[in-house]
Amino acid sequence: MSLLLDPDMLLMLGGVVVLLVLSSILGLVLARRVSEESSRLVVANLNARIRSWWTMVAVFVVALATGGIGSVVLFAFLSFVALREFITLTPTRRGDHRTLFWAFFIFIPIQYLLVGFQWYGLFAIFIPVYAFLFIPMRSALAGDTEDFLARTAKIQWGLMIAVYCVSHAPALLMLEPAGDTSNGANLLFFLILVVQLSDVLQYAFGKTLGRHRILPSVSPNKTWEGAIGGIAGATLVGTLLWWATPFTPWAAAGISLLVCLAGFAGGLVMSAIKRDRGVKDFGTLIEGHGGVLDRIDSLCFAAPLFFHVVRYFYS
Repeated sequence: MSLLLDPDMLLMLGGVVVLLVLSSILGLVLARRVSEESSRLVVANLNARIRSWWTMVAVFVVALATGGIGSVVLFAFLSFVALREFITLTPTRRGDHRTLFWAFFIFIPIQYLLVGFQWYGLFAIFIPVYAFLFIPMRSALAGDTEDFLARTAKIQWGLMIAVYCVSHAPALLMLEPAGDTSNGANLLFFLILVVQLSDVLQYAFGKTLGRHRILPSVSPNKTWEGAIGGIAGATLVGTLLWWATPFTPWAAAGISLLVCLAGFAGGLVMSAIKRDRGVKDFGTLIEGHGGVLDRIDSLCFAAPLFFHVVRYFYS
């Protein structure tokens, strides 16, 4: 179903546009008023993030407006880029090249074709079972045994986090919850909105009120004030949006809290990987945000949980 035909979707989209407009105005005002160099850098980063959000929202809306195929293609592209960022960050050897060919050009297309054809039975096990077993076998055939376990585990982990987990977001379009006439589009919008808003609010609260760091050695910028404020704020918004979902207000609150906590865990885990590799970001594709994987790290953990909660309790 097209985004343009669903009134609930239009209301949620209108709220996002209003929020972006207000954020843009605030960014312009701050850019004119701040004078200290450190503050100017913070405001410049904020405005870069806002500009990127305008672009990301526009791309997401276009994908939803085209129906299920557009969403599947968009997330397949995101998975491809995210896996590339992950593999680039984790050293590989010549013996891994053919295995990586399978990962990028065979497993990603098949996984998203299964989503597009709504073949849940195979979609749910294709990467965790078949790709998981194939990867070490193909790597072994290369004859390179140096750091074999670590190398194959990196490729398996990259496929799981950047492809399998992310593919659960567009897979929401295969669900038909009672009372939902949007064919899962509202659920997808709800998930993205709550998870990404949690990230944004954690950043905002952390910058303005953050004093106590949670794990400085893993993520120096994550504070208790930022985490609590961001998760609570996004949970509240998710609760207020219960009318666009098959959830009751209390269920919407619980599910929103669940995906926010999962998103926080995803950000923390991916930060640990970046610290291990000695880098700040996975890439530079998105201005102010880093790479694609930096932007969807929370979604990687939240999407599978949200999908299965909806599937088991509401479909």
